[in-house]
This record gives sequence, structure tokens and C-alpha cells, in this order.
Amino acid sequence: MSKGNTYVIGDIQGCYDGLRRALDKVEFDEKNDKLLAVGDLVARGEDSLNTLRFLKSLGSQFSSVLGNHDLHLLAVVNDIRKAKKSDKLTPLLNASDLTELIYWLRQFPLAMKLDEQSVMVHAGLYPKWSIDKCISLSDEVSNILKSDDYATFLSSMYGNTPDNWSDNLEGDERLRFIVNACTRMRFVHTDGTLDFENKSHPGALSHSTSSTLRPWFEVENKKLGDDQRVVFGHWAALSGETNSSRFIGLDTGYVWGQSMTLLNLNTSSLISISA
Repeated sequence: MSKGNTYVIGDIQGCYDGLRRALDKVEFDEKNDKLLAVGDLVARGEDSLNTLRFLKSLGSQFSSVLGNHDLHLLAVVNDIRKAKKSDKLTPLLNASDLTELIYWLRQFPLAMKLDEQSVMVHAGLYPKWSIDKCISLSDEVSNILKSDDYATFLSSMYGNTPDNWSDNLEGDERLRFIVNACTRMRFVHTDGTLDFENKSHPGALSHSTSSTLRPWFEVENKKLGDDQRVVFGHWAALSGETNSSRFIGLDTGYVWGQSMTLLNLNTSSLISISA
């Protein structure tokens, strides 16, 4: 039998119908094809529960990185945060298999290599990190998320500081920065300081906004090779526009009425369905 295709899908956000339609469009073969996700599997869409159940049913044919909404779900389940009504998580939170789904979800990392030259991370690659550094830092968080005491970490995960990286960061501050860079980053100042105020399309930034502010992928990264690429989601307002083949944005805003996008890693082609 011929080797199947590997697809990377943009933010699903509980949009089960959209997920299934996107997979139907590429004639996804559950036995031979692989599906990878850029994170934010849950929240805001109509059916987070069946989204997780279906993805889990794919077994080793599916893998993902974690997004901010996935981490928020873990915090909600552990009574660290309250669920927002707009996240439509009630059926999932009341599900009989919630414990199994949460255990399955927290096995996923923040960053994952797609091949020797490509990394997948929900928000993007922080400009002071190489791909290998990002994977290593993801492992630090992942080891805690997989541990029995992971809820203690979640209770200290929230916050916007520190907002710039140093290898000397330790403890909760170090882990919080890694989480923020991997799951919340959009704009970054040219000195590496994260900005959490702006979520718009880069073209909508006003002239009064600091002149040092750039989309993370436009800040020079001396540790990223010209032949390396970053696949990411998270930034719906971007609609995938990075003006660079090295940075592939797959969140095209399906949950906001736009489209859901798949990247075929075998052919490097993009396939979309409209909401």
C-alpha cells in the first residue's frame, strides 16, 4: 500500500463539522494518512467534545501541539479558571470521558518538529530561539504537564511577565514565558519584548503604535536558517498572510466565519473550506 499523506490543520476550536468537512475535502484516509494540528483544538466552536473524541479516535495517526485555549481548558478542569460562556465547553466539561480526554490532551507538547527543517508551534517561533531551543524549552513545560502535579503549574501559568527572554529565567517565570511565547505571541518589539495588546492584522497598526513593534516573523531571528520553516496558527486576523514561504500561518478564522485550512506536507499545498 502506498504511503499516505500528512496534513497539518489550522485552529479547529471545537468546530467539529468544519473539521470533518475539511478532512472529507482531502479524502482523508484514517488508516494511512496522518493529521497534525497547530493547537486550539477546543473552545468557541459548536462541539469541542466530539472534536476531541474524534481526534483521539485517530490514535497514532493524529498529533498536535497545545494552544492557549487547550491550556485554558486544563485550567478550567482543575478549577483554576472559570469557563467563559462563549467557549461553549459545557458538554465537554460534563462528559463521562472527560478525565481520559484531558489525560490524552496533556501528553501533547508546545512545539514539535515536522522534519529536520520545520517546526510546528501554536503562536510561532520566538525570535531569540532556534528550532532546537524551542523544542528543548517545550519539553520543560511538557514534562510538567504530563506529571501528576501539573495543576500546580497551571495555577502560576497566567500573566504577562516576564515579557523578554533570558536564559537565566528560572521557575514559574521561565515556564510562564515559554508558554506565552509558544501559545500567545503575535507582535514582538525588535528587542524581543512580547506585546499582548495588539491582535489585529499588521496592516491595521496605527502610526502611534511603537515603531519597534513587528509581527514575530518579521523580527530578525539570527538562529533560524534560510531553509528552515515555521508552521503556526493562533492569529486569525492574519488570515495566513506572512509574505514568506518560511512562515506558514494556518489559522484562517473558521470559527469567525472565514475558512479552515490544511497544509499537505507531502506536496506543500494548501487546501481550504469555507465556514
